[in-house]
Amino acid sequence: MEIINAVGRRKAAVARVFLRKGEGKITVNGKDYREYFPQTHVQGAVTDPTETVGVATAYDIVVNVSGGGFKGQAEAVRMGISRILVKINEEFRKPLKEKKFLTRDPRAVERKKFGKPKARKSFQFSKR
Repeated sequence: MEIINAVGRRKAAVARVFLRKGEGKITVNGKDYREYFPQTHVQGAVTDPTETVGVATAYDIVVNVSGGGFKGQAEAVRMGISRILVKINEEFRKPLKEKKFLTRDPRAVERKKFGKPKARKSFQFSKR
């Protein structure tokens, strides 16, 4: 089996994910995913897709991720892994789709408007 790749995105984060046969190692930017994402709730987001379809120890995953914060990066990785698993086996689509791992979350930071200090915050109003 050759290397298969996919892209996952979330907020400002972009993850390029590469998968090949192996023993279940996940590497993010050259480090083990537990070292790159030290928070346990974020580590769960990275491993959720492989555990959902039951192939956690079948493939090695290498990820290059950039942009955004740690949570956005982890969810971008989750989406990329999910897309690869669907490329491998179309039967994985249903359980991954049910957990919404294949849906791109469109929420992003709203842009700042002119005449305001932030996107929606206004300066204090004075009637007199």
